[in-house]
Amino acid sequence: MSHSRSSFHCLIGNNPIALETFDPHLTLLDFLRLEKNLTGTKEGCAEGDCGACTVLVGRLREGEVEYQAVNACIAPLASADGTQILTVEHISVPKPHPVQEKIAEHHGSQCGFCTPGIVMSLVGLHEACADGRAVADPTSINDALAGNLCRCTGYTPIIAAAMAACKTPRPPQSESLRQSAESILPTWEQAHTHLELQTQNGGYFAPKNLRRLWEIKTNFPNAQLVAGATDVGLWVNKAHQTFTQIVDINHIEELRKIERRPSCLTIGASVTLAEGLKPMAEISSDLDVLLRRFGSAQVRSKATFGGNIANGSPIGDLAPALIALNATLRLANPSGKRDLDLENFFIDYGKQDLGPDEVVESISIPLPSAAHFYCWKISKRFDQDISALSGAFAFNISDGIISSARIVFGGMASTPSRAIECEKALVDQPVSPDTFSTAAAALDGDFSPISDMRASATYRTLAARGLLQKCMQRLENRNPGSLYSFAAEVNDLA
Repeated sequence: MSHSRSSFHCLIGNNPIALETFDPHLTLLDFLRLEKNLTGTKEGCAEGDCGACTVLVGRLREGEVEYQAVNACIAPLASADGTQILTVEHISVPKPHPVQEKIAEHHGSQCGFCTPGIVMSLVGLHEACADGRAVADPTSINDALAGNLCRCTGYTPIIAAAMAACKTPRPPQSESLRQSAESILPTWEQAHTHLELQTQNGGYFAPKNLRRLWEIKTNFPNAQLVAGATDVGLWVNKAHQTFTQIVDINHIEELRKIERRPSCLTIGASVTLAEGLKPMAEISSDLDVLLRRFGSAQVRSKATFGGNIANGSPIGDLAPALIALNATLRLANPSGKRDLDLENFFIDYGKQDLGPDEVVESISIPLPSAAHFYCWKISKRFDQDISALSGAFAFNISDGIISSARIVFGGMASTPSRAIECEKALVDQPVSPDTFSTAAAALDGDFSPISDMRASATYRTLAARGLLQKCMQRLENRNPGSLYSFAAEVNDLA
């Protein structure tokens, strides 16, 4: 059983630190720069987009330390409890890291403001390659760099440097840092404690089970729940919001499970997008692409499945795909649990079927999934952008006749919604151009999209029709070409 402690602890490089009191709203970036004078880590956007603030966070995974790139600008310092934090200063002593050497050799830096973040993202990839968890090919390099913006250099020399650096072994200084973590972090983990910090600026709780969560919510019913804090971090940085109490649900054991059974895949609400990427990709390669476009590797290492759903955004990327796959939610409260079809969770804009004493516990996807499943996201920028429109399509076909259809769009209504009339026009019909024409006309009756800063109503209507047409062409075994041709062009650069 876990018991509470009031002292925050983590490793900064090789050095363990302990803090008894600090503002729970303090970001990891401000702590590193202002308290530890580790100013190599930069603040650019302060919203997790540019990557200048990238650091590596080391956590124990089955007894070994695994490093992930994280945006320090939106990460609460308290969320780093029990971890090792590495900045560009740590990986550079006593000599530059191979990534730094290769960036210099390939002229991969100009003004240099973005360079520390780029270095740390690529050091994370270098570590994964050294562990055998990744291969440094164009796809993995582009994925690692998707969250790092460079306005000066262009990416060609940076990609070339990454290819060269990842062929080198882990340097001695990195081995030393890893050994420190693997020596100290297990002792903290084996103590079975969790952080409960109370200060004059508010409280921060990180319970490890639902029982303790209910106790905290009883005492502090208005506490702000956070998991990855990829949204809440923006509220703090951009809107200057403060909370009397913050409850970090990212460590609750019941919310951290991934279970695959013959009948379904169940993913806990606090499972990160990075952790859930592989089991989701096993359902469909389209889900692999979708999850990688949610945000950068830095965002995926923190953002959670439950957070994306509970947020309730009409342009959230995950909900349309999961609704098309007929997913269900399990909601937990102090009295028990209830299951709910995901499509019924979204009531109206900003309103979900979630009681004040409930949390999302897990998402379950029936298996086997639909025989034909496709999903696409349309945004102004390929990486790191909010959807203007997303569409997900799940079909079963027997002898050339559509026996079932679930079509879901995000960005077409105030909630992620099924295109019911379009589905009716498709079921019991052959896969043919005539069926598409009828279904496209029916689609116009399903939605009345709005115009906003991301897209006009006309654009959304035409784009939804285009995705439906692309889907029908796939069903006809025609190759409509890649929707994401830009990705192929970037790979060619490497």
